Amino acid sequence: MEEQLAEQVTIIQQQIPMFIEYGARLVSAVLILIAGRVIGNWLSKRIHNIKKLDDTLSGFLGGFAKYAVLAVAIITILGQFGVQTASLLAVLGAAGLAIGLALQGTLSNVAAGTMLLILRPFKVGDYITAGGIGGTVKTLGLFGTEMATPDNVYIFVPNSSVWNSDIWNYTRNAIRRQDINVGISYNDDIGKAIKTIEAALEKEARIMKTPDDKKPQVMASNMGDFSIDLIVRFWCDKGDYWDLKWDLTKAIKEALDEAGITIPFPTRTVEMADVGKIQTKAA
Repeated sequence: MEEQLAEQVTIIQQQIPMFIEYGARLVSAVLILIAGRVIGNWLSKRIHNIKKLDDTLSGFLGGFAKYAVLAVAIITILGQFGVQTASLLAVLGAAGLAIGLALQGTLSNVAAGTMLLILRPFKVGDYITAGGIGGTVKTLGLFGTEMATPDNVYIFVPNSSVWNSDIWNYTRNAIRRQDINVGISYNDDIGKAIKTIEAALEKEARIMKTPDDKKPQVMASNMGDFSIDLIVRFWCDKGDYWDLKWDLTKAIKEALDEAGITIPFPTRTVEMADVGKIQTKAA
């Protein structure tokens, strides 16, 4: 028994250096992983804070730098345990081809994000619609675009969905045109109605008055079933679009009321037939 106990002690003593070595490697791996995560987050924040880069580019590069640092940390950890990183990279390259075929959708998001970053159809802060989804762009990441609706609902859209659809950017151009449709009665004086609306437009300082092709216009567009349809067309700064639309709609309605111009309701003409005469004709 004493000999067996001594033999076990000897074996344990021989294994202690190995346990210490692997324990040190494990602790080192944990520290490297933590350091990689901390450095990746720090580098990402530093890129975000670079004033010379706009928010779209800084967000994309920040995410790329974060994942790149984590990848280097993982490769370093594997080297700590004696894994041949050169051969590992070769294996990963072969496996990456198979994984790439299986994850075509995910990789297409990265490719689409790169193209969106290069061509720049929008930037952070723009209001866009793409693929039937509209919102203000918050970030452009490696895999998706984050947006917020006007009522502050969070939307995550894969980059490939944005790239493969028509992108409508409502914020990019400095000025925008808008039309307000107004209907007046057939019994009203159309000339008087137009002058009344033009006077309301003249009072609004946010409407562009120059150049000539941007001057406000009031035009008769259609003779409807129960009204003469007018188009009130004007140009304004993009920041005034919605406030001006709401304010001017109210001002036009009040100006027409004051001038005695009516805005008609839909009407229908109903003819009452004599049932007796119809039955006689049928007989």
